Amino acid sequence: MAVLTVAAQLEEVQTAITAVMGGQSFTVDGVTYTRASLSSLQAREEYLQRLYAKTTTGARKQIKTVRFDGMGYD
Repeated sequence: MAVLTVAAQLEEVQTAITAVMGGQSFTVDGVTYTRASLSSLQAREEYLQRLYAKTTTGARKQIKTVRFDGMGYD
């Protein structure tokens, strides 16, 4: 099984959210199926959006330089 990119995972979650919003449950041949929890999908979507933003903005973590002459941080 291939590992999906963050963008692909985000697209899958958004597709699932759209499906859930169309109806939480349905019946086929007398068997009722319930789709995923909307709140769980929305939480996953928010997480993936934050992760996607971090990976696409090119922002770098700030690095502090420690000076060892007793004067603290730069």
